[in-house]
Amino acid sequence: MTTSKIRLCIIIISDRAHSGQRKDETGPKLIPLFPADQFEILSTIVIPDDFDAIVKTLKVMSPHVDLILTSGGTGLTPRDVTPEATLSIAEKQVPGIAEFLRAQSFAQTRYAALSRGVSVISGKTLIINLPGSPKGSKEYAEWLLPLIPHAVRQVTGEWINDKDHSNQN
Repeated sequence: MTTSKIRLCIIIISDRAHSGQRKDETGPKLIPLFPADQFEILSTIVIPDDFDAIVKTLKVMSPHVDLILTSGGTGLTPRDVTPEATLSIAEKQVPGIAEFLRAQSFAQTRYAALSRGVSVISGKTLIINLPGSPKGSKEYAEWLLPLIPHAVRQVTGEWINDKDHSNQN
């Protein structure tokens, strides 16, 4: 595995948390999941459920990080536009990640069928949409943790020089 840390940005997408109507509970649940010896959390940002704000934040952050996790805006309400904003900057889609997360979530709740989160690559950055609930985001992140180092190495091109690549099945 690479000796460099995975540079991570967490984007919380919530009108109420952004306006101060409620405290963000998702960021504090996610941050401890990413060990400091493997991850460098460069930023945790809270923005509104707004297409342009999401696109702008993704575009600003993606050149500086290896991984962006968004939380929120993946449901069915009119303000849920995170997947559309994410897809608008995508160079490649990674549907297997979203399919895996939904499949894992089905074991917990039938409402997993209502999740519209996507996973994409923009430049050399992997972007994954997580649900807006603190519990859901934490569960999704826990399921992702074993996959993230290998996925990031592939997206950034580091797997080419990774001697352990053939053992990552």
